[in-house]
Amino acid sequence: MAALIGREPEVEALREVLARAAAGQSGLVLVSGDAGVGKTRLTTEIIEGARGGWTVLAGQCAELGESVPYLPLAEALRGGGPAVAERLRARPVLGRLLPDGTDGDGAGPVQQQLFGAVLGLLAELAEERPVLLVLEDLHWADASTRHLLTFLSRFLQRDRVAVIGTYRSDDLHRRHPLRPVVAELLRQPTVTAVEVRPFEAAETAGYLATLGGTSPEEAARIHARSEGNAFYAGELFDAGDDLPTGLVDLLLAKVERLSDDAQQVVRVASVAGQRIDDSMLREMSELEEDRCERALRELVSHRLLEPHGEGYVFRHALLREAVYGDLLPGENTRLHAAFAACLVGRGRPAELAYHSLAAHDLPRAFAASVEAGREAIRIGAPNEAHVHYDRALALWERVPGPAEAAGTDRVHLALQAVTAEALSGEVRRAVHRLETLRDLLRGGRSGAEPDPLLLTEVLERLAYYLSDLDRDDESVVVARESIEVLPADPPTPQRARALATYVRSVIFSDEYGDFEDRAAEAVAAGRASGALDAEASTLVTLGIYHESLTSEKEGMDLFARAYRLGRDLGDPEVYLRAAYSYARGHFDRGDLDAAREAIDKTVEEAASAGLMWSGYGLSIRCLQLLVAYTIGDWKSAETYAEGFPVRAATTGEAQVSAYALFLDVARGAPVVEERLRWMDRLNLDHDDEGPFLIYMSGGLAAEHAAWSGDHAAALRHARRALDALPSLSLTPRIRVDAVALGALADLGDGADPEAAEAFLAEARHSASLTLSGEPRNWLGGEGRAWLARAEAEYLRGRGEDTPEAWRAVAEAFDYGFRYEKARSQWRLADVLLRNDLREEAESAWREAAETATDLGAAPLLGVLTELGGRAGFLTAAPVLPVLTARENEVLRLLAEGRSNRDIAAALFISPKTASVHVSNILGKLGVSTRTEAAARFLRP
Repeated sequence: MAALIGREPEVEALREVLARAAAGQSGLVLVSGDAGVGKTRLTTEIIEGARGGWTVLAGQCAELGESVPYLPLAEALRGGGPAVAERLRARPVLGRLLPDGTDGDGAGPVQQQLFGAVLGLLAELAEERPVLLVLEDLHWADASTRHLLTFLSRFLQRDRVAVIGTYRSDDLHRRHPLRPVVAELLRQPTVTAVEVRPFEAAETAGYLATLGGTSPEEAARIHARSEGNAFYAGELFDAGDDLPTGLVDLLLAKVERLSDDAQQVVRVASVAGQRIDDSMLREMSELEEDRCERALRELVSHRLLEPHGEGYVFRHALLREAVYGDLLPGENTRLHAAFAACLVGRGRPAELAYHSLAAHDLPRAFAASVEAGREAIRIGAPNEAHVHYDRALALWERVPGPAEAAGTDRVHLALQAVTAEALSGEVRRAVHRLETLRDLLRGGRSGAEPDPLLLTEVLERLAYYLSDLDRDDESVVVARESIEVLPADPPTPQRARALATYVRSVIFSDEYGDFEDRAAEAVAAGRASGALDAEASTLVTLGIYHESLTSEKEGMDLFARAYRLGRDLGDPEVYLRAAYSYARGHFDRGDLDAAREAIDKTVEEAASAGLMWSGYGLSIRCLQLLVAYTIGDWKSAETYAEGFPVRAATTGEAQVSAYALFLDVARGAPVVEERLRWMDRLNLDHDDEGPFLIYMSGGLAAEHAAWSGDHAAALRHARRALDALPSLSLTPRIRVDAVALGALADLGDGADPEAAEAFLAEARHSASLTLSGEPRNWLGGEGRAWLARAEAEYLRGRGEDTPEAWRAVAEAFDYGFRYEKARSQWRLADVLLRNDLREEAESAWREAAETATDLGAAPLLGVLTELGGRAGFLTAAPVLPVLTARENEVLRLLAEGRSNRDIAAALFISPKTASVHVSNILGKLGVSTRTEAAARFLRP
């Protein structure tokens, strides 16, 4: 391979990203530049340099529009070698992408399952050696590939993986679908932009020298004509004098110098795309074997085609575009038709649809589009699926016998398109289309009554998606209509699923008078009609209903039954929902060991199913972090949090980032401010999931502000969280009410007594409602503890708190919530001291200090140290002999949570000297953080 000319800065930038990735810091590079400027040559240089010690996976997009999903990923996996092939056998969802992949069970995974499988594959490969994934020509990428790129950019965190994507910057017009993706990616700190610029004059001369060399005058002329474009310069060098200046004319002039056979073969190849199989090219050229062989050799020797695997690729996409654009209209249609005929039974349906549509063969394009949609669902590409289905629906009236060709009627095909649209995240659009379908069916055709089975299916899906958008009241109305359309006898799968969706909607609304009767009917109908998915879904909903209303054990038993049924059905969404509910039930009741055992098992199953980033997959991971945080296993919680992005760009990412805040706030981590800033940028007030996220982030922002001493800000954050939280989310409100009461108490004389009365009344009201037996609400151990905290904070604000009040809080959190118990013991020690109960105060203080030290809860450790200093408890801590007298003084202040500037002011030294003392202390104690040093002071 010839030397790379003039790309030192670009190479250095790429190698930097690879070096960081090899050290465990994943990164993405977007390489941009005009067509022909040298992007592929640059990436080839990086690939060749990495082959010795890296696993290299490389794939290329093709100019087939949105037709073939995950094309570059499939090519990368196919060329990954034995290490990848072996791991694909354990991930059949990825194996389906390959041309010879298995059909699987036909059910089709959701897109998140495939994304999770890709992430798991890359992480597993990276355990052995760093991984370089190259995706070229992203300006032609399908929507699913674009989504995958965005997903990897956010969730590849500490794996030894580097991703390089290339695209033509000159192709990115204002409405190009890649344009917003690039803008979004470049906002992330792990994404690097590398622009491949045109050659300078000296670099063009150097490049031409690698091709054989020319005079300085000729090099200058070529540089002027090529404007520094490497590909164009090479073509001008090959062509010689007196040629047109336009690139297309130049390329076509090169083709015209070929023999007739070679021209015929290259025209055929241009219709196939950037790549073409050798056997298909020979077949389509319609030349005798020896003539075709000579033509191929001529094309390779003239550097138009290059051997690639079992076929050929154009040396540059511009060559293919020029040849394809020069085809006569009739020639274009004839060749596409020939390709379509050749692909029947041997190619991907999406390719067949593409060529058939270009050949104006509408019946074949219609049938292939339907099949392409189904294949896209099967391989987890709902974005492309609804594009194919929509194309088929647009052709419905223009082809003979569409129902027979599609194997379904028009409404069911439209339902498949709607389902694909919802799976791709376009739930609002899916709702709009279902409302249109509903109105169409209600109106009937030629005065005929609507088909009740079809109408029930449409209404059931509409109710389901309305519930997903939290439009619960509308969902109940539509779901009720869906079960009234069909008679109860005979039982049908459609009615069973409609009943299951009805009870799912009702449980989240204010009306559930007929809930139990309808749920029993749903289970019976599901069993009788074979719709076991409806039965399993209903069992989960019944569990939610019964766990608080009648019997905790009955609710947990129902979750277990639903889980087993979902596993038997092989429906991961059903059994993950059931498993999540089962683990959450244990957690809500304070059975933390059982919750952790259940959740860890469920996380493993979600990972094996490739659903770590699906809706319930994310909920399960958040619960896993919350359980570890609660029981005090903060090392595990930190590991889980590392996989949660800080710079949230979607509400899903904001959700997991909010859960990571529990740990970050309690540890006083600097990342808290950054997490909160990125959540604020999402404009959550105008998002369907905004209220929950505002509650989560607002409540934790309030705690963070309180630890920072800004109690007015803490109160503002708490108020915003409470305003956003739906009134039915009763137990969570108690926690935020308690935080607000704490902020009011800390404000002292500036507090609002009426506000305190209101917060306490709301907390008590929420508790009374949860104790009244309403479904979905349960005042478990944590809820009772937060209510006790609210009562104690209210009394503290009035100057009337007592040891009994704070003992009750500490005892309530003693079910296993180590951090909150220690925080309560801090307040207990303080009030005990004020009541001259010194011995008990010291006991509570020491237990709290030990817990805060073990956990690394820096803010709590700071206030405990300050309290211990005032009470004289710290005098029991001996001076550390390894430190000087001055260093012991610095350590004492450091343990109080003081900054270097505060330490300097207290000891009348400079901040720089204080910093030197702190560094010396960390080194002498053999610790790496200020919190660990403070822990040594409290427990030498």
